[in-house]
Amino acid sequence: SSGINAEWPLRPGGYNIGVRMIEDFLAHTPGTKRCTQFEEVADVICKQGFRMFLGIVPEVRNWNAAKDEFTLLLTENPLAEFVELPPHCTDSLWYSNIICGVIRGALEMIQMEVKCWFIGDTLRGTESTEIRVKFVKILEDSLPAGED
Repeated sequence: SSGINAEWPLRPGGYNIGVRMIEDFLAHTPGTKRCTQFEEVADVICKQGFRMFLGIVPEVRNWNAAKDEFTLLLTENPLAEFVELPPHCTDSLWYSNIICGVIRGALEMIQMEVKCWFIGDTLRGTESTEIRVKFVKILEDSLPAGED
């Protein structure tokens, strides 16, 4: 199978995991306050979320001027530790794409829409794994149609 077909379930699978992980995160960190700035969100994701679930603490860097977009630098990636991509997949498969889905799913459950994508991955020959995260908007609470 091609890399594109193999990658397809990684991001949606990660999203579904993120939707469930946020409940576990909030249950185990009762002192966590609601973030009022995206910089605080980045800090909590790195220093608490990644540490709790992956045992690592990525570095937040490369903020844009508007402070609504940053890069997560993972000097180690536990998901890629014992993985070697076949040569025909190195240009098409982002094996750790599940992480982007987890971030999106978790933040969406707290009413925050983000875009998330890889800009580098050690499995593809870069020195570190880097993920870009961009704030899109605050999601409004909404009731299903017909329920007022």
